[in-house]
Amino acid sequence: MALWVILLCTLIASLLGGLYLLGAFRRRRPDEPPLDKGTIPWLGYTLDFRKDSSEFLKRMQRKHGDIFTVLIGGYYFTFVMDPFCFGAIVKESRSKLDFRTFASKLVQQVFGYKPIEANHSIIHASSTKHLMGDGLTVMTQATMENFQKLMLFNLSSGEEKPVWQEDSLFHYCYNIVFRAGYLALYGSEPHQGADNKEKADEQDRIHSNQVFHEFRKYDRLFPRLAYAVLPPKDKIEAERLKKLFWSMLSVKKSWQKDNISGWISDQDQLLAENGVPEYMRDRFMFMLLWASQGNTGPTAFWLLLYLMKHPEAMKAVKDEVDKLSRENGQEAKPGSPPINITRDMLNQTPLLDSALEETLRLVAAPILVRAVLQDTRLKTSSGTEYSLRKGDRVALFPHISVQMNPEIHPEPHEFKYNRFVNPDGTKRDFYKNGKRLKYFNMPWGAGVSICPGRFFAAAEIKLFVFLVLSHYDLELVNREEEIPAIDTSRWGFGTMQPVRDVRFRYRLRF
Repeated sequence: MALWVILLCTLIASLLGGLYLLGAFRRRRPDEPPLDKGTIPWLGYTLDFRKDSSEFLKRMQRKHGDIFTVLIGGYYFTFVMDPFCFGAIVKESRSKLDFRTFASKLVQQVFGYKPIEANHSIIHASSTKHLMGDGLTVMTQATMENFQKLMLFNLSSGEEKPVWQEDSLFHYCYNIVFRAGYLALYGSEPHQGADNKEKADEQDRIHSNQVFHEFRKYDRLFPRLAYAVLPPKDKIEAERLKKLFWSMLSVKKSWQKDNISGWISDQDQLLAENGVPEYMRDRFMFMLLWASQGNTGPTAFWLLLYLMKHPEAMKAVKDEVDKLSRENGQEAKPGSPPINITRDMLNQTPLLDSALEETLRLVAAPILVRAVLQDTRLKTSSGTEYSLRKGDRVALFPHISVQMNPEIHPEPHEFKYNRFVNPDGTKRDFYKNGKRLKYFNMPWGAGVSICPGRFFAAAEIKLFVFLVLSHYDLELVNREEEIPAIDTSRWGFGTMQPVRDVRFRYRLRF
């Protein structure tokens, strides 16, 4: 009898423990945000969130207000939709709110790289040195040369009248921008003497195209890989691609290239000095490739598409580009050398800057997550104070809360190329309830987790669009083409991608 009692008590204890772990007993404390656990233990709202994060969060906001806690995959996420709270969250000390806990797990799952404690400081220091200031001037020139290598190497074709060429816009933009950035960062084919340069350039064009082809395979799997919901066949493919990139981007192969960027070489050297083994540094190189090139090409696609769909925007930006070229003694015309765009020139494009910012407002949708390491108080703009519970996650989704908020951006679904610039070329301020906002557009994140390569990424996109508008006439094959819907599976991972491509045609300007 005693044995049965012990077994029964053990079973009950195990059942209660399991229910506790599944969150069945979690209750909202008086000072905590509204709690919504859903109907499925542990999973909570995982399926709804993964299906369409934006629609799910809009629904929760309508139900609970600007702050609420939901159960997703065993974790309690407190979403804060009040933009006046963002500063307190992104500036909070790491001892209370830590972004690295969540990021480290994701990086290990997606790229196979296990971060070390010094990783954030290494990336930050190297990015500050090479992707900002004088370092950015060097990187801009290197990227410019690679764009010319990929786009403009056959300008002198001898044709009297340029002919239209047709292509798919998303593929074209992603392909060219990715390859130029890849070659600028990871180096080019070595060559000796001018005679071999043409062959080396051709090899770079072939090799970078092969890298892009494999990268796109991985990129398509990325959202489901991040959520750990890949079916067996795709999981095998993801592992194959990881190993392929670990090999292609290996430290040994990288150091055999010419013109490898200081951003890449410095980080590898610092990791080696911190005792990171070579095989793990190979994986780090793969992580850097996706981080630096996974969003720039898609952003360039949306920017060109919006310009083609809005003739007044296209004319304004193209006029700005042409005027700047002429002022710098350059002009794109038959027989002339390709335009060489400098960083100084990129700093004189307020309309292009605004059009890019507007594009990012519409299509960039990162989710910013912090792990709550100790109970933390948060005061909202209404004066209400809430407690964030240790062990939970706190998250921001700026795409809903600020970028598509009609109180901040009137007609938020409309593309307005000059939304972010005043008539005199200065940057506009934005307000909510009559109060000036610091965080009115957050495509790059914010605080300690803000994208360290944002200035290089913006320069890369602007270089591409500047070159395209300078050297080509372009138009949609179907002038009535609708803007494609976005792929809702990619919410939270940066720039959204379209569910379908768009056909366009282009020809050299004459």
